[in-house]
Amino acid sequence: MKRYLVVFEKSKSGYGAYVPDLPGCIATALTKNDVEQLIYEAIRFHIEGLEEEGLPIPVPTSEAEIMVFAH
Repeated sequence: MKRYLVVFEKSKSGYGAYVPDLPGCIATALTKNDVEQLIYEAIRFHIEGLEEEGLPIPVPTSEAEIMVFAH
């Protein structure tokens, strides 16, 4: 089992999500719940496509941390 970092972004028109370790693996939706479901499906589809093509599955290397700054 691999664990990939997913970045979620809120925009004026909804939400976007992408996976830094899987270039091109993105999803957009009107709600965060919908984009969560879509990016999960996108990751599975992306990995299945790589496997079918005989390409290596990228090793997860991205990390995230929330840093708080007083201003």
